[in-house]
Amino acid sequence: MAKAEIVICGAGIAGISAAYELSVTRGQRGVLLVDELPPFTLTSDKSTECYRNWWPGPGDAMVRLMNRSIDRLEELARGSGNPFLLNRRGYLYASAQEGQVERFRRAAEEAAELGAGEVRMHEGEARDYRAAPASGFEGQPVGADIITGRAAVARLFPWLSPDTEVALHARRCGWLSAQQLGMHLLEAARAAGVELLRGRVSRIDATGGRVRSLSIETPSGTTRVDTSRLVVAAGPLVNSVGERLGLDLPIFSERHIKVTFEDRHSVVPRDAPLFIWTDPVNLPWSEEERGLLAEDGETRYLLDEFPAGAHGRPLGAGRSVILYWTYDCEPVPATFPVEWDPHLPEIVVRGMSAMLPGLASYFGALPRPWIDGGYYTKTRENRPLMGPLPVEGAFIHAAFSGFGIMASMGAAELLAAHVLGDSLPDYAWAFTLERYERPQYRQWLETWDESGQL
Repeated sequence: MAKAEIVICGAGIAGISAAYELSVTRGQRGVLLVDELPPFTLTSDKSTECYRNWWPGPGDAMVRLMNRSIDRLEELARGSGNPFLLNRRGYLYASAQEGQVERFRRAAEEAAELGAGEVRMHEGEARDYRAAPASGFEGQPVGADIITGRAAVARLFPWLSPDTEVALHARRCGWLSAQQLGMHLLEAARAAGVELLRGRVSRIDATGGRVRSLSIETPSGTTRVDTSRLVVAAGPLVNSVGERLGLDLPIFSERHIKVTFEDRHSVVPRDAPLFIWTDPVNLPWSEEERGLLAEDGETRYLLDEFPAGAHGRPLGAGRSVILYWTYDCEPVPATFPVEWDPHLPEIVVRGMSAMLPGLASYFGALPRPWIDGGYYTKTRENRPLMGPLPVEGAFIHAAFSGFGIMASMGAAELLAAHVLGDSLPDYAWAFTLERYERPQYRQWLETWDESGQL
């Protein structure tokens, strides 16, 4: 039998950053991190590895959380020599629809009001637009630049479709090496006394409505750990842990798969920002291909309109490109290994060619792709859950649907404040289970428009 002051179930980015915050930042001893897999290997290493403070409402909680988290990431990068390669290339949203200009402007003004930074409009030749550097993050603008007109967009981003009418460059955004960030946090946490136990939480003793102990199945047998505080940070497996507490959590999962391949034709500039196509897409097929696809009930869906949101970016220092498109958003059980549509690589490349026409050179001749993925584990409105559960001593730290890396430092700060009983920022309630009991939040849920998901 062992004893721990705090047990964190899950060694993905959520659990690791929580362990770091508790031990390194706040000096808490007796923190035990439990996972049956090696750290960072279930879904955190399947991440887009990007970050942004560009989030819609209602309310400013998501923007404030992300601003705080990015502040902390930048502080960590400065203090450590930036081993996780944080950059500020931004997110580039683009559309071939003239009507999107006004929509982009409204979205940028809303983001500015919520705290994302000012809006800058660029028309004509857009000579006052300031491009983002390929590396680093210091001294860069925040907010958003909106470039309108085909000529201006083509001059600044000649690799985009010539039909592009408007581009919005959200600036306090970019990416980093998620693996390096996770290992940096884990090493620091372990140096501060955090113990890592390889095992699966099989039973939670919550007699009398409070956490008392855990049974953990390890390679050497069952271990009992006495503790009064448990943090459930189990990613897509969070519901199974919740069930052991007798709870039905409002969380579900969707597949999120990425396609990586060698860009032998140099279609994607190596200094490009993350790029997102905001228009629905009909995949480009030849007449012969369309006829063949229409004949087969299993491939006929490839002729349907696909939703907006195809996105991608250059990867690493070589020629690799990584593309994503969550066109299938149906909730699914979180099972492993993750299954995906066998037509996924062709769908993603053809769909992304609406934004990057040069990708047409890969139709039917795509270099062997690497396909990998995990899950978006989320609430219905795509906001995370951080805070106390209805069992004394139990805390939730989950539902980071595709934004666990970017939220890691700010979310860990909130979680640690809940666990230790410290003061909380006034937006903390927006990420607790208690939010669903608030009349204002319930009213928001009835009219919720955008979730901010890519």
